[in-house]
Amino acid sequence: MSRFFSPKYSNLVPYTPGEQPKNMEYVKLNTNESPFPPSNGVYEAVKREAEKLHLYSDPQATVITEKIAKRYGVKPTQVLVTNGSDEVLNFAFMAYGSDKKEMLFPDITYGFYTVFAELNGIKYKEVPLTSDFSVDINDYIGKNTTVVIANPNAPTGKAISLDEIERIVKSNPDNVVVIDEAYVDFGAESAVSLVDKYENLLVTMTFSKSRSMAGGRIGFGIASEAIINDLNTIKYSTNPYNVNRLSQIAGAKAIDDDKYYMDNCKKIIENREYTKKELEKLGFFVLDSRANFIFAKSDKISGKDFYLKLKEKGVLVRHFDKERIKEFTRITIGTKEQMDVFLNKTKEILEV
Repeated sequence: MSRFFSPKYSNLVPYTPGEQPKNMEYVKLNTNESPFPPSNGVYEAVKREAEKLHLYSDPQATVITEKIAKRYGVKPTQVLVTNGSDEVLNFAFMAYGSDKKEMLFPDITYGFYTVFAELNGIKYKEVPLTSDFSVDINDYIGKNTTVVIANPNAPTGKAISLDEIERIVKSNPDNVVVIDEAYVDFGAESAVSLVDKYENLLVTMTFSKSRSMAGGRIGFGIASEAIINDLNTIKYSTNPYNVNRLSQIAGAKAIDDDKYYMDNCKKIIENREYTKKELEKLGFFVLDSRANFIFAKSDKISGKDFYLKLKEKGVLVRHFDKERIKEFTRITIGTKEQMDVFLNKTKEILEV
């Protein structure tokens, strides 16, 4: 750090994104991207829109906002489109975090939550997952504070039910509950249906996973009009043109082509269950996932060694050093062909 860096950030530990190596071609199963390209309609829409790059993007993201609202059965005034779901999550931390009352989220979850809290000077408590890596909803019932839960959770892939989410939201009526649904399209229940019932619920989603646009950086939040107004206050105080012109048109067209993307989700779910069964045949313990990845460990090799040996063989997965999960690796689900490469390299490593 330079000597000019503000002392208030001196202990900040930044989020570590997944590897994006360029030294060789990898079967890339480490950052939960979709293995499928965007639809042809998205390609064509982006090419046409590129002619307008000399103009600012629409700060209200009107077209994509209206399409998202129609897709999820809410009003456009209940939707905020952002630069990836990370941005709407950060807005929520800024708007509803406090330096006096602890925000709650699991101890094993999306790593950006602690970063957002530290960055914004927010008190927080990491609530331990249960012994089987589940979220115990009783840890969040009636806590009278802001709650953030990824559902399905990452990196475990485990999900809680809509009824359980409703119990948490209902029991904390004077505080916002954020449900981060980055992976919901791969088998979990969305909480969007509860938004009109509970004014304190914020649901966030992304185009990065199920809609093949990790590089497009499109996310959104759905909530009551009042919460969206709060988040817009933060947005217009930081960057009104937060979503670029090409991403807005790409996202809007992706909603039009929804069937293409949802069909791809079904393929990923099939590949996930296939990979889980094959790993279990090899003696792996695999958590039950409702995401586009699985979380697995083997008694035959450490999590870190498995990650390193796969990397040597041209397959990238994700390993975490946190004590409770250091024996696991997170494996993004790709095409059937990619998963067969992964499984064959795994067999080579285990010499079976």
